[in-house]
Amino acid sequence: MNKKLYLPLIIFLALVIAFVVQLQRNAAGDDPKNLESALIGKPVPEKTMQGLLEDKQYTSEIFRQGKPVLINVWATWCPTCYAEHQYLNELAKQGINMIGVDYKDQTDKAIKWLKDLNNPYKLVIKDEKGSLALDLGVYGAPETFIVDGQGIIHYRHTGDVTDKIWKETLAPIYNKLLEGTK
Repeated sequence: MNKKLYLPLIIFLALVIAFVVQLQRNAAGDDPKNLESALIGKPVPEKTMQGLLEDKQYTSEIFRQGKPVLINVWATWCPTCYAEHQYLNELAKQGINMIGVDYKDQTDKAIKWLKDLNNPYKLVIKDEKGSLALDLGVYGAPETFIVDGQGIIHYRHTGDVTDKIWKETLAPIYNKLLEGTK
């Protein structure tokens, strides 16, 4: 019998095995949104950045202010960012320290967005070319990083921040870092 006839069967079985393994990983609680980051445990990359709301240059020193901070990468063209924005406003009301990174966006649209939907950020960085996001390893908006008071990245979350994600994943990390500053 011709051995080439078995090739499609072998390919099919390999795909089935890969599919089953992925399903088992997800059933075991592995979240495919939790992308590994080479920057976990490392400082936010050194960079000179432009403020969105003011004509001012910033350095990576903004991430080393002694208190933990959420770095939230967002854009006006991102529908998930829109869905997330109201919850970020709630977090800001609770005193959560956030820096926004406006990713590959138009300045006038971003300013209008923050004016119309409220601004939850202590500071907003303009990242028109996506260079800061690239240095952070961002795949797309929204993504959120938890950074300690010395500018060290502790966690990366892809996708929107919801009440469930905040309470179950992000808040425990953020609060632990906050306790370490007292």
